[in-house]
Amino acid sequence: MKKLVLIIALGLFLAGCAGIKQSEYMDHNSHYKTWSHLGFSWWGYKNVTDQAAEKSSQEKWWGISYARH
Repeated sequence: MKKLVLIIALGLFLAGCAGIKQSEYMDHNSHYKTWSHLGFSWWGYKNVTDQAAEKSSQEKWWGISYARH
């Protein structure tokens, strides 16, 4: 019974590793661009200032902008 549980756990682990590799999540160098981006995402979004908006644009926190049609 223990061997069966171990084999199932190993199979799930390997399936998870394959899934994360396909999602390309690990290709990103970081989740937050800078410490400023982290601070804004955690608590700064509640009181957005012009300075924060300018900084987000300069540091490209939000990736590539696409025009909507």
